[in-house]
Amino acid sequence: MASHISPTAIHDLVDVPIDQILPASTRRKLKKKLDLRIEKDRSQLYRKTFQFTFLALNLWLGAKFFFWVRQFETGNLAENLRRPAGVEGWLPIAGLMNLKFWILSGHIPQVHPAAMFLLITFLAMSFLLSKAFCSWLCPVGTVSEYLWRLGKTIFGRNFLLPRWVDLPLRSLKYLLLGFFAWAISTMSVVGIREVMESPYGLIADVKMLNFFRHIGETGLVVLGIFVLASVLVQNFWCRFLCPYGALLGMVAFFSPARIRRNASSCIDCAKCAKACPSSLPVDKLASIKSVECTGCLECVAVCPSQSALRIGLPLLPEKKTVAIPSWAMAAAIAVLFFGIVGFAQATGHWNSAIPNAAYEVLVPHADQAAHPMPK
Repeated sequence: MASHISPTAIHDLVDVPIDQILPASTRRKLKKKLDLRIEKDRSQLYRKTFQFTFLALNLWLGAKFFFWVRQFETGNLAENLRRPAGVEGWLPIAGLMNLKFWILSGHIPQVHPAAMFLLITFLAMSFLLSKAFCSWLCPVGTVSEYLWRLGKTIFGRNFLLPRWVDLPLRSLKYLLLGFFAWAISTMSVVGIREVMESPYGLIADVKMLNFFRHIGETGLVVLGIFVLASVLVQNFWCRFLCPYGALLGMVAFFSPARIRRNASSCIDCAKCAKACPSSLPVDKLASIKSVECTGCLECVAVCPSQSALRIGLPLLPEKKTVAIPSWAMAAAIAVLFFGIVGFAQATGHWNSAIPNAAYEVLVPHADQAAHPMPK
């Protein structure tokens, strides 16, 4: 009767390493098993800390801005509250207009300069660190994320739209971006200055606040639809409608930092693809080069292998990858944000050069300020 000889017995009989005797498929499985992750992944701890810190910062800025507006509406100027320039992060169109003005004229704008510097900050993040702003800092992205997580808790799942619906809907944010880009591209330097220094431009932030303060029934219905859709579908607003995310995604497409997969260490468990909020096939690609990747590192966090998945930079000409630790990514985001914002503040280009006398006249009648026709 034929007997089976174990691989160990074969190794005893011939002077050949056991890993060369075993079939290639078995050697790969052994290698992958030995490459299981040892240290704890902290990327999501860092990311959530940034998310809630930035959300709290925006709530604080919003409250401070509200009371600043109220002092002009009530005529109670004794407190002499100072306008928080950080609210201009909610004026991306003003940021784009001011960026064009700066590039063409060489002069930093005097109205809403913080909007431009914040836009530059988030563009720099997107180019250097994938679309990290969307998943690490954006307060709308944070709310959207926890809405779909709530939906997953309630229903046990999120709903995936069929591909023939998903692709056309995803194009909507690019259409919106294209419209804004076209409108700004047709404006001259003089036209941008006239718009920004018009009554409407001077208090664009106040009008934004009043939109939510005085929101009507139609607005509430639309907002409710967006909230419900965000509970049911992962990142509904971000995936289908956000033109700011579309712009950052286009910049991030050229980022050298991206999620990279080491096929030899991958155990094909597909946990990364299941965890991806953008529904990207992470387990099938060598690297993720997509405008939808937000650099959230959720795929990296769930990967059981030590070296199969990481965000990294290409090392040429060897074509290897230099991994970026999650703590380094968090530190880079903080350095970019505080560095650029700190530069704007230190050089006197953070606050709008608008006297309180102008605000005393304009703020109480903000709803009457009409948008001027650009030139």
